[in-house]
Amino acid sequence: MPTLPDFKLETYFSRWEFNARYHLTASDAQTIAMSELLEFADEDGRRRWETLALGYTETRGLPALREEIARTYDVVVPEDVMCFAGAEEAIYLAMHALLGAGDHAVVLTPNYQAAETIPLSLCEVTGVALVAESNWSLDLDAVERALRPNTKLVSVNFPNNPTGAVPDPATWQRLVRLCDERGITLFSDEVYRGLELDRPSLPQAADLSEKALSLNVMSKAYGLPGLRIGWIACRDRALLDKLERAKHYTSICNSAPSEILALIGLRARDRLLERNRGIVAANLPLFEEFFAGYPDLFAFDRPQGGCVCYPRYLGADGVEAMCTELVEQAGVLLLPSSIYHSDLTETPPDRFRVGVGRLAPEEALGEWSTWLDKRR
Repeated sequence: MPTLPDFKLETYFSRWEFNARYHLTASDAQTIAMSELLEFADEDGRRRWETLALGYTETRGLPALREEIARTYDVVVPEDVMCFAGAEEAIYLAMHALLGAGDHAVVLTPNYQAAETIPLSLCEVTGVALVAESNWSLDLDAVERALRPNTKLVSVNFPNNPTGAVPDPATWQRLVRLCDERGITLFSDEVYRGLELDRPSLPQAADLSEKALSLNVMSKAYGLPGLRIGWIACRDRALLDKLERAKHYTSICNSAPSEILALIGLRARDRLLERNRGIVAANLPLFEEFFAGYPDLFAFDRPQGGCVCYPRYLGADGVEAMCTELVEQAGVLLLPSSIYHSDLTETPPDRFRVGVGRLAPEEALGEWSTWLDKRR
């Protein structure tokens, strides 16, 4: 198996995530206590939880959980769903199932590193950069130019991490059609779907195409990362069979308690998503006010979806120095642009990721402001 490079984000988080006083770059929405989640349980969910036996579970996932996941789609049925230990296992196994030597893939940048480095370990990959100058828009013509006769996969993530970008519905539909017309599999990372504020969510790729894969997880929009439950929805049953056999070599099956808790959470998804959209909606004016107070240092546009965004840092010291000194001196954690460096395309060197999905960022913003004022 090829040796993968260090996962820059996770390596950085290993140093700082649980040591910094203020985690202002979190990629997930605010979580809840398990006791609160259990209060959401219906009679069936409560019974399943209280009578749960701690044995092995089905490789594809608890049937009731797959049924509930399928209800979040328009066309997908439970037989089109396979569960994984979080989204990362799903990405890893899907890329290995879909790509091999002699193939070619197209991946958007900036991206969650695994979306790039795993395909690069398997085949040739071309990057297509979102257009920062037009609010991180998707250049569909650039995607089409990047396609080759041996292109097997186009990998996208919307709402995008780290930019919060969401394409307009017409562009999204054109991308799906382009992949279908060329016989290319569209891998669509949709883990932030449901956290759009000013626009409806895009249709899910697996509903639009018989070949496309839709990735989702309980971690991001639902705010339940500790469950480690993700899934792929795909109407290509042969591919799901292949993924099942691949999963036999990794997690084999998911945690039984996590599957029941995920089922309870998904049955209460409207309440969870409404709560988390409310947190983002309340936080965004706070961040806008903060950045507006330092127009010589920051340029900020609110994300179109999700709970992360990617402002510019305009200071002469550069974003890497700013982020390093901020966490070391004030305990406020951000992710500098080096974490999102790509081997496929140029990436802006003056950006940093901020998370806007956690409760009560005021104290962290206050510490950041105090730190900035002392430097003036």
